[in-house]
Amino acid sequence: MSQATMTLATEAPAPTLPGTLGSMRAPRSLWSNAWRQFRRNKLAIAGLIYLTFLAFVAVLAPVIAPHNPVQSDLRTAGKYRQAAWIETDNPKTAGDWSYPLGTDGNGRDVFSRLVYGTRISLVVGFIPMAVIMVIGIPIGLMAGFIGGTLDNFLMRLTDIVYAFPALLFFIIMQISFGDTNIGRLLNGLVLLFITLSIINWTGVARLVRGDTLALKEKEYVEAARASGASAWRQISRHILPNALGSIIVAGAFIVPGAIIAEAVLTYLGIGLRPDVDLNAPFPTSWGQMIQAGQTAYRNQAWLLIAPSVAVALITLSFTFVGDGLRDALDPRDQI
Repeated sequence: MSQATMTLATEAPAPTLPGTLGSMRAPRSLWSNAWRQFRRNKLAIAGLIYLTFLAFVAVLAPVIAPHNPVQSDLRTAGKYRQAAWIETDNPKTAGDWSYPLGTDGNGRDVFSRLVYGTRISLVVGFIPMAVIMVIGIPIGLMAGFIGGTLDNFLMRLTDIVYAFPALLFFIIMQISFGDTNIGRLLNGLVLLFITLSIINWTGVARLVRGDTLALKEKEYVEAARASGASAWRQISRHILPNALGSIIVAGAFIVPGAIIAEAVLTYLGIGLRPDVDLNAPFPTSWGQMIQAGQTAYRNQAWLLIAPSVAVALITLSFTFVGDGLRDALDPRDQI
């Protein structure tokens, strides 16, 4: 053997044996793997970026909006000022960049109303979703973990609520309580929260019950039960954390449904009430703009186009994020 060969053999690094510290890599956590999978989904990332942008728009609405969304421009009251890039023979209705999307029939800036409408859409999406989770998760956990008579009672109750037509329930609630103190709170927002929460918790309850039935038969739960762990400890330490992935995905799909429900109800005239307070935090919604635009789209198209596109984009964004979360939290994809 030559001297060069001996030198290379001497300088070669010693092989690392399995089980030694050099070959061990810290395992990724479930959430680390989920985030890595989520980042691979370009549509989900785009949706998340857009929703983050909308959150900033909702918070900074007074800074972004060029006009008060409730205040009328007396010069164009009774007429529709067109979008900024549209020219007309009448200077009162010609486009002006101080009103980027024009004005409605009352002389109110469409762009400012669109910006402030972001607040209601996000609030209507997230607050009912949180209330639905508070109702549905405990019911699903109790039904799945305890079983027996309680499970049968809770699931029959769930079936009854699920079978009731949602739109009919919305109409009954709005007509029955719309003129009460609860119905007038925040121009009907509180009543809308209650209505959406009462009728939509059934899906979460069924999902959590199914996961609980499967998880309580796992070896680690049986081991905890055999070691004397209480029911609360089994649920809080083993069942609920492992069902969290499905719950998060369900929540991501509840939000766009609530946003669309608000737009539809307001379009039908049984949703939120218009607000004329110049300092109101929620002066308008995209549903109210669609309702106004459907009768005036021939005179001012952007009064209908702008809120319709806004509802479509926020719904698509939540759908993309929900799809990304579903793929990322699927244990079969945790490589």
